[in-house]
Amino acid sequence: MVSPIAWGMWRFGHASPEEGRKLIEAAFAAGVTLFDTADIYGFDGTGGFGLAEELLGRIFAATPGLRERIVLATKGGIMPPLPYDQSPAYLTAAIDASLRRLQVDQVDLYQIHRPDIMAHPHEVARSLEDMVAAGKVRAVGVSNFTPAQTRAIAAFLTVPLASHQPEFSPLHLEPIENGLFDLAMELGVGILAWSPLGGGRLGNPQDDRSRAVAAALDAVAAKFAVSRSAATYSWVMAHPAGAIPIVGTQNAARIAELADAYKVRWTRQDWYDVLVASRGERLP
Repeated sequence: MVSPIAWGMWRFGHASPEEGRKLIEAAFAAGVTLFDTADIYGFDGTGGFGLAEELLGRIFAATPGLRERIVLATKGGIMPPLPYDQSPAYLTAAIDASLRRLQVDQVDLYQIHRPDIMAHPHEVARSLEDMVAAGKVRAVGVSNFTPAQTRAIAAFLTVPLASHQPEFSPLHLEPIENGLFDLAMELGVGILAWSPLGGGRLGNPQDDRSRAVAAALDAVAAKFAVSRSAATYSWVMAHPAGAIPIVGTQNAARIAELADAYKVRWTRQDWYDVLVASRGERLP
């Protein structure tokens, strides 16, 4: 079963195995089953490519039974310094390298991390289908694709497009405004929302827009006695597309707050109040 909130590992690669396992256990305690990583997580511009996957693989190896408790998602298709490569040869090598680092035979979800403009969607679709046919991947998705790019690859796939991973938060409304969420609902594609706290800007708002959004979130957070972060996650989850926020905190106490998101119930008025605060103008 996929949890309504996911835990992301983009800052995970520099922990020790013991520290990493404790964070995973904290996520379990908060009800998280979906864990999101990528081959590029850990890359610092010069090195570290694959560190997050490698650390998770070491934890799997040292903790029998842990892998079976996780819905495991990873991504590929970014190859510094190109920056992107979704040729069949590269994607075949990328999934094999991810499996080796993770020390697993299969991942539950494999997503193309960012679109390679030089790759035909038919070619990418065949590569993803080959992964599924080989038993390396259970489901496939995309990340950071435009609605048109998403529709194109979905048209060429003979297996379902399971997911799309866009940036979405009260401070980043593009998936609502460009039709991506509508397309996802049309196609039955799950949404995994990265950076749901606006890259930390909602935790420490520094401009008028962020402060207005934070105030609208705080009004609801106070009603349910939860943190602003928990209210924000629940705002993301309340959209009918069923978006799953991917939470990247590496702090166990903040991971524990994830369960508070389930306490919040949004009225239309409250939800729209946050949206209007973000837009900075009344809706038509």
